[in-house]
Amino acid sequence: MGTDWYRGGLRFECTQCGNCCTGTAGSVLVDDSELAELARQRELAIDEFRQVYTRPTPDGRVSLREKSSGECIFYTRGNGCGVYAHRPRQCRSCPSWRAVVEG
Repeated sequence: MGTDWYRGGLRFECTQCGNCCTGTAGSVLVDDSELAELARQRELAIDEFRQVYTRPTPDGRVSLREKSSGECIFYTRGNGCGVYAHRPRQCRSCPSWRAVVEG
């Protein structure tokens, strides 16, 4: 079988189940271009967006904040992702994360 199963690419349609947006808190890393896009989407200056929606990681990178429940700051049960069209690359790559694939 080898790698034939993904030769045509991985296809995935979000069902808004929240499995990749909820659970234990983690890091949703964002780079400067993703921060700029999300800030534009929220109609905020980048500095204001950083202050409200991000936190530093122990290794000095930037992550989106989580709610106290562990859910992504932009996820709302019943509505899904509030920034879906502008979500970071890390979010776009789910469910292809190693932890999910190796499950």
